[in-house]
Amino acid sequence: MSLLKVGVLASGRGSNLQAIMDASREGKIPAEVVVVISDQGDAYALERARSAGITAVVVEPAGFPSREAYEEQVVAVLQKYGVELVCLAGYMRLVGRVLLKVYPNKMMNIHPALLPAFPGLHGQQQAWEYGVRYSGCTVHFVDDGMDTGPIILQAVVPVLPEDTGDDLAARILEQEHIIYPEAVNLFARGRLEVVGRKVMIIQN
Repeated sequence: MSLLKVGVLASGRGSNLQAIMDASREGKIPAEVVVVISDQGDAYALERARSAGITAVVVEPAGFPSREAYEEQVVAVLQKYGVELVCLAGYMRLVGRVLLKVYPNKMMNIHPALLPAFPGLHGQQQAWEYGVRYSGCTVHFVDDGMDTGPIILQAVVPVLPEDTGDDLAARILEQEHIIYPEAVNLFARGRLEVVGRKVMIIQN
């Protein structure tokens, strides 16, 4: 089977990008990252891409008159490389209508909490401060809200009595690196179907 072409949008260190690239290189998923785009010129994700021989592109919003114009350029880059699935990996911008129109239910994000609880920034810290017994991470399709799209996969992580917020974040990150490549794998194999708010996983 041909490899699914994945484009990754990242704003920071890109550890989830690395997890997807590793899974691809090791033949665990029928997908390959073909381009990485960042809105931050100093994002370490760009270096990860270059080190793996993957095209890394900086598209900084400040250079455009509107969010729409910025996203049109992002779409142009994605389409240039034939991207079929867009993965957000620490991408710190809300996605707008331009990207959503071109990639409906073809754009994924990972969030470090069990959505719909603790959306937005610092989900791990929010959960820890709230005092929950369990937290985790969520891969979801992207819609026009803040972490509100249909849920694909989740992983549960216990919150231990001695945990700090950083301890919990590290344990959640380990699970992020497992379920994000698996979500890409399911998409690449045509096993995801969105029905209303629910994502059905089609059995082989």
